Amino acid sequence: MGLTVLISNFFSEKSLLVLSTISKEGTPSSRIVLLKTMDKQGFVFFTNYKSNKSLDIQENPNVSLLFYWPLIERQVRITGKIEKVSLEESQNYFKTRSRKSKIGAWASKQSSVIHSKKDFQDQIARYTKKYKNKTIPCPLFWGGYRLIPSSFEFWQARVNRLHDRFIYTIKNKTWTINRLSP
Repeated sequence: MGLTVLISNFFSEKSLLVLSTISKEGTPSSRIVLLKTMDKQGFVFFTNYKSNKSLDIQENPNVSLLFYWPLIERQVRITGKIEKVSLEESQNYFKTRSRKSKIGAWASKQSSVIHSKKDFQDQIARYTKKYKNKTIPCPLFWGGYRLIPSSFEFWQARVNRLHDRFIYTIKNKTWTINRLSP
């Protein structure tokens, strides 16, 4: 079984996952993001390019993703480098978003401090009026990132904490698998 087949058995588009980044100060940060697509190149999510996660990625493109399924006691941790998707790919996805989500992308200065909820609601109203009866374009400060994986660690819980773990790593375009101690 190839790694692509194995991966497709675990993941589905529109899955929630934990994205972990490191700030320029060396502080780790994790948050939930929505996996929008995956392909042979990697895993794609979309965000504001001025958000904290984006600033972290600009400083250090090495990140990890974590998928966790508590009911079946499984997780998959993926490490690798992040790169921006093409403008065309970002625009194509943006077109599929709801109108309110598009307005939200324009109105939100993601991760920045706001003085009040009313200030944000005023921004929503401003962009709603600006784009009334118009096509809402994809902001240049918004788009996608793709994680290009360098490792996949699969973990399955077992009794007495004797978990089953194995890791795929890539070197010279060849994936190798190793079993890990619990």
